Amino acid sequence: MQTVGVSDFVRRQIKGTGKTYSTTLTFQEIASIAEKKLHNGNFKNGYRDGVVLIDVPKQHINLFICPLTKLKESTALKAQMVKRREDEEPYIQVRALDGEPLKTSSVELILYRKDVLEETNENTTECQWELIAFQAIPEEVKNMPMGPVTMMRNQLQLPGGTKGFYESEKWAESVKFWQRFAVLDY
Repeated sequence: MQTVGVSDFVRRQIKGTGKTYSTTLTFQEIASIAEKKLHNGNFKNGYRDGVVLIDVPKQHINLFICPLTKLKESTALKAQMVKRREDEEPYIQVRALDGEPLKTSSVELILYRKDVLEETNENTTECQWELIAFQAIPEEVKNMPMGPVTMMRNQLQLPGGTKGFYESEKWAESVKFWQRFAVLDY
């Protein structure tokens, strides 16, 4: 059976960070859900070989909090220069200062295979796969696009990115999505 470890990177997904987080599940419990589904072949291929997406079973969806709100003309926004990690270039992060959090309709677990993480020396376990992120998808969203800053890092192979190439339609979908939604600044 292929093993799924908990990447150090995913551990930033806690309450107050603007990331999807779980109210009760530990990171190890989330990785165990991924491991079972991976073993059963229940996954979708991600943006490149060695990246897979796994849907969380319905009985666990209510244990994840979606940090997104739908933007309105009256939504107050805050922009600031931030870095996720020391070795990365700063980027402009936009957050909504008001709005209602959207209801979670599904959750995707994002796994990277060990060899993909080794390309940039970012593997943090000895497992064959690592849980690197998870995202709550709101009710009105069918497919959650990758964020444009993440896509940029990946395609330009900048620090913090994992090599990838995206077609223009994927870029356009990402930009369109982030013109309609924002992370709430709790």
